[in-house]
Amino acid sequence: MGAEQLIALISALSLAILTPGPSIIATVQTAFAHGRERALPYALGLAVGASLWCIFALMGLAVLFQLNPALYVGFKIFGGFYLLWFAWRLWAASTQPLPQAAGGAKGFAGGIVLNLSNPKPALFYAALILSVFPEPMGLSRQGLIYAICVATEIFWYSTVAVLMSTATMRARYFAAKFWIDRAAALAMAALGLLLILKH
Repeated sequence: MGAEQLIALISALSLAILTPGPSIIATVQTAFAHGRERALPYALGLAVGASLWCIFALMGLAVLFQLNPALYVGFKIFGGFYLLWFAWRLWAASTQPLPQAAGGAKGFAGGIVLNLSNPKPALFYAALILSVFPEPMGLSRQGLIYAICVATEIFWYSTVAVLMSTATMRARYFAAKFWIDRAAALAMAALGLLLILKH
């Protein structure tokens, strides 16, 4: 795995995690309401739940492309347009207020359930992995990619849960929403174009 691929994977995934969506908002609002003691296990559950979609994406891609290699090009183009759509939605949302947090059970299991209830990360992971790692991969490389992704998920969700327990960081988070959304939108658009145009 090259350094450029590693940086691209971690950077794009980090921006996607930090972009206000149901999971990160649930983490923030749990930290606001209950403090880090309850927010941290919930955040770890969200991270593990999100990372399971990475496994599904890796396994599904491997089987799919072994059965029908011609689908690879079509899936790359579809994934590229999905990332462009994702980027457009982020850009448009940058000036909007935060949506409501997702409800449901809290705690580690509640975090896993919340992220597994939303299949959008599976498509995101598939498009991201294809754009960063277009070459065929063996099990060891897939395992390494998963380890990097789950570590990134755990790092950001737990960091947000801990930091959002403080009043100062809450204010900074809300003030930075516009820039977080715009930066993520540009990164996703670049990956989407790369996925569509690179052969």
